[in-house]
Amino acid sequence: SGGVCIAQSVKIPREPKTGEFDKIIRRLKENANARVVILFANEDDIKRLLQAAKKANQTGHFLWVGSDSWGSKISPVLHQEEVSEGAVTILPKRLSVRGFDRYFISRTLDNNRRNIWFAEFWEDNFHCKLSRHALKKGSNIKKCTNHERIGKDSSYEQEGKVQFVIDAVYAMAHALHNMHKELCPGKVGLCSRMDPINGTMLLKFIRNVNFTGIAGNPVLFNENGDAPGRYDIYQYQIKNNTPEYKVIGQWTNQLHLNIDVMQWPGGVRQVPTSICSQPCRPGERKKTVKGIPCCWHCERCDGYQYQADPYTCKMCRFDLRPNENHTGCRSIPIVKLEWSSPWAVIPVFIAILGILATLFVVVTFIRYNDTPIVKASGRELSYVLLTGIFLCYATTFLMISTPEASICSLRRIFLGLGMSISYAALLTKTNRIYRIFEQGKKSVNPLRFISPASQLVITFSLISVQLLGVCIWFGVDPSQAIIDYEDQRTANPEFARGVLKCDISDLSLICLLGYSMLLMVTCTVYAIKTRGVPETFNEAKPIGFTMYTTCIVWLAFIPIFFGTSQSTEKMYIQTTTLTISVSLSASVSLGMLYMPKVYIVLFHPEQNVPKRKRSLKAVVTAATMSNKFTQKGSFRPNGEAKSELCESLETQVLASKQTYISYSNHAI
Repeated sequence: SGGVCIAQSVKIPREPKTGEFDKIIRRLKENANARVVILFANEDDIKRLLQAAKKANQTGHFLWVGSDSWGSKISPVLHQEEVSEGAVTILPKRLSVRGFDRYFISRTLDNNRRNIWFAEFWEDNFHCKLSRHALKKGSNIKKCTNHERIGKDSSYEQEGKVQFVIDAVYAMAHALHNMHKELCPGKVGLCSRMDPINGTMLLKFIRNVNFTGIAGNPVLFNENGDAPGRYDIYQYQIKNNTPEYKVIGQWTNQLHLNIDVMQWPGGVRQVPTSICSQPCRPGERKKTVKGIPCCWHCERCDGYQYQADPYTCKMCRFDLRPNENHTGCRSIPIVKLEWSSPWAVIPVFIAILGILATLFVVVTFIRYNDTPIVKASGRELSYVLLTGIFLCYATTFLMISTPEASICSLRRIFLGLGMSISYAALLTKTNRIYRIFEQGKKSVNPLRFISPASQLVITFSLISVQLLGVCIWFGVDPSQAIIDYEDQRTANPEFARGVLKCDISDLSLICLLGYSMLLMVTCTVYAIKTRGVPETFNEAKPIGFTMYTTCIVWLAFIPIFFGTSQSTEKMYIQTTTLTISVSLSASVSLGMLYMPKVYIVLFHPEQNVPKRKRSLKAVVTAATMSNKFTQKGSFRPNGEAKSELCESLETQVLASKQTYISYSNHAI
């Protein structure tokens, strides 16, 4: 109590073996920070312990606190003054009893025969022997003459505990007197109730005594049987190479200590420290050693932990991180894709160029809306396709804008819508071409659903599937912006960030783009099927090249997008990859399908003129018959691959290459 804690307790055996005190010193050295050693030992054990400390070269390290068995005695510190320097000891407060001195110095062997130990004291005090037989030759010890006198033929100083012995005798007498008054009132001598005396009852009367002692101090006992403590406090000091016990304070119901006169090993005035463990630094918890509350190991509150109290580390809340010294928690910074970030600048630049190019194509087509090239490209589906391409570029700005409920809703709608519009229009075109030439192989009857109105209905029907899916998604899970604290929850909390983003998971993104991918793959299949159709009859080959390139773009997108799911830069990489992939897909369609037409319209107007019109029946029949006769010609014996009729038909087909586009427009 009182701020004192025992780091370890070591017992001194009743009969110490050789080296026992060396072991004790080694144990005390185990904790170098605990320097104060409190001794409850007899005089001889104290002396041997100080010798062991000196032998272990621990002079000045240990700070000794001795009980009253050390007191102000010279014998424990004799010849080992330096290792004892700074020792603090206590002695009970005492006064010299004058009457006792007069009595004791008058004692002789003749008048003190009742004390059986007095003869032994006499021999030791006067350095003589009472028996002639005890004398040894050459020992220089004389025979006692009984004429020696205490204080005259020997030095004498009253033993400090005399007053306590006298008070103890009086305490016993008062207790017996009070016990006799209560148990044997009015009787002289012991009555039957005190014969024999009950020890437990006597102890009760002893603890209840209260009288003035021989030194004038009250004699009484507390509930534990202890008398009030009254002590003088000494310190063993060395000044000018002269050792002495100096009074530095006292205890009388409370401590009175004069720290200014205290002096520690080496003459140091500053009070030294003695602790089992150093205080833990901020952000460290104390892990106490079992059974020793003042000894601990300091453990750092690492990771996302903070120091809740001196003994406990706790985890910060999911949206918080510990401060620099881990004594509390602070908010995790929120990040989003900034417009000034390199991850955003490149996609935005590509999108701006794409939008300008798309607008340029649209303006050109509107201006030359009635020219053969524009008519032949299928104006209605072309404008639908250009709208999809424009939305693909515009999606970049939605993906980089600060996430909020409205922005997240627009992302859900337009991220897949632009691609769905583009690929729905392309699929409708390739499907129309495929049906025309497949039907031509079987029959020359007019086809159904090849008019511009039919084509628009088919296209918008395909687009509506995408919109229906998005509407269902809105109904099941309304769009919202969230802060994701897991994406960038790094091992080092200093780099942890919360990511502000829309609640679109990777799986949701796949579902959102899945329909567009399905349209793209289906369109690619039709492009492959129509690859054998003469190139000037349709846009099958440009569409085919467009779809092959688009597939390559998205095949590259998938590993990059999902391969970075564990990266701390996930948000930036995935957003940039997605926006660039969408823009590249739009750029491929724009570049391969419309830039050649714009080039002809603007720079070669001489090619933008009507060609000779032919009927669809003639064109399809010619192409079909050309294929049939070419196959038959392969069986001719002389190995010629063509017949005259076939050559004639092929001539017609080749002549009609430049006219089919105008026919298509005429048929529309």
